[in-house]
Amino acid sequence: MKTFSDFLKECLSEVEEIFPWDLHDQMEAGRDMLVLDVREPYEFDVMRIEDSINVPRGVLESAVEWDYEETEPELAMAHERYVVVVCRSGNRSLLAARTLLMMGYKEVVNMKTGLRGWNEFDLPLVDQTYQPVTLEEGDAYLANKVLPEQRRPQS
Repeated sequence: MKTFSDFLKECLSEVEEIFPWDLHDQMEAGRDMLVLDVREPYEFDVMRIEDSINVPRGVLESAVEWDYEETEPELAMAHERYVVVVCRSGNRSLLAARTLLMMGYKEVVNMKTGLRGWNEFDLPLVDQTYQPVTLEEGDAYLANKVLPEQRRPQS
């Protein structure tokens, strides 16, 4: 049986990764790109990279194609664009980046460490009203919150 870690390892052999500071440098240099945030809408509303778009991973396959109610036109037209996929930690986005590559997208990368890394490097995040999110707010929201009942039982 494959585990989540197994799936991630498989993706790493197929998906290029960049660090948050690499993405920031590319943005500052004016590189044409689409930053795709695959977190859930409630997460995206709390904080995001400015000018990113939100398509939850759960509807990604239909969002990239025309004629579905989930179709995201900017993403459906981006098969030839440079697409950077982001999430909270870099795991969901890694799986999503692989999906985009399998669906014919030409240049897709995953942002390693996700928004956690972006925030730790003190790069700007905004809320749904485009107001800046402080480093402390980012740290608190993006922290790993594994509950006791979610931990592996002890033998």
